[in-house]
Amino acid sequence: MDLFGLVAAERRRLADELEGLTAAEWKQASLCAGWTNHVVAAHLTLPWSVSKPRFLVGLAKERGNIDRAMDRFSHEQAERLDPASCVAALHDHAEDRFTPPGFGPEAPLTDVVVHGADILAPLGRSVTHDPDALRAVLTVVAGPKARRAFGAPSIEGLVLDATDVELRVGTGDSVVSGPALALSGVILGRTAHAAQLSGDGAPLLAART
Repeated sequence: MDLFGLVAAERRRLADELEGLTAAEWKQASLCAGWTNHVVAAHLTLPWSVSKPRFLVGLAKERGNIDRAMDRFSHEQAERLDPASCVAALHDHAEDRFTPPGFGPEAPLTDVVVHGADILAPLGRSVTHDPDALRAVLTVVAGPKARRAFGAPSIEGLVLDATDVELRVGTGDSVVSGPALALSGVILGRTAHAAQLSGDGAPLLAART
């Protein structure tokens, strides 16, 4: 599977959809706590905008707290780039191959798919994702790397059954069914997606997030 190819395609797909947002929609709150849609879009441009030395300095300022560092970088980037510039950057840098330490292309793929929904879902908008992209995102989000990097909950004892792509992740007696993006979003704390999930394991997963 060409994961970098999927990253590029998903960035372009999202950018095309974002071109239709109004000024008011850019100012609306996203599903990413504390971030407007504009800040989320700015965040997606950071891989090619923040050098390693600058990132390390920013991380040091936040005493090693990566969440606070990313929050600072994302808001600062939104001050530098207006929404149209963020969209243009997604187009222009769609094929950028930066990956964070310890991760491969599954990291930027997860970033663009999940954060894209952070923007679009509250607006009643969506894009049609490549099924391979959805499978890759749910697989990594449900795995140990996501627990270490994002504080995602363990899915021990749960089976995640994606209803829109062919994928079942996990082992256990309790099943959580729903679209792959909704499953991924809930694992990463986007409780707004929980209404799309069903099965006896759905309350268990919700309680862990």
